[in-house]
Amino acid sequence: MKSHYHCVYDMKSHLVLVTKYRNKCFTQEMLNRLHVICGEQCLKWDVQLLEFGGEPDHVHLLIDSHPTLQPSKFVNSLKTVTSRLIRKEFSQELKKHYWKPVLWSRAYCWVNCGGAPLEIIKAYVKNQKGA
Repeated sequence: MKSHYHCVYDMKSHLVLVTKYRNKCFTQEMLNRLHVICGEQCLKWDVQLLEFGGEPDHVHLLIDSHPTLQPSKFVNSLKTVTSRLIRKEFSQELKKHYWKPVLWSRAYCWVNCGGAPLEIIKAYVKNQKGA
């Protein structure tokens, strides 16, 4: 648990970013570089990157964020920076996959990861009595 002003929170999320057209374009070297770039961007946004993993057509990030973070703005920034740097650093490898300056699909998946199973939380909330 962490605290911020007048709240206590634990906000872990699983973020999945997918390449445009699901092209299998990432090499291990690119994934290693994406890991570094994502870590740097998370630090700039005061977000902790807990885990990073990827496959040739997508990446997974497990992050710990704060309640003031706007997920859509964070993801937009992350995708913009990673796309620009990866396309610059690996232009030769990526030009056979993309003829336009793109890397990521417009879509992304953001799933909050709770500590307790949903059924336990539902039962807890349902069983609360008014004062």
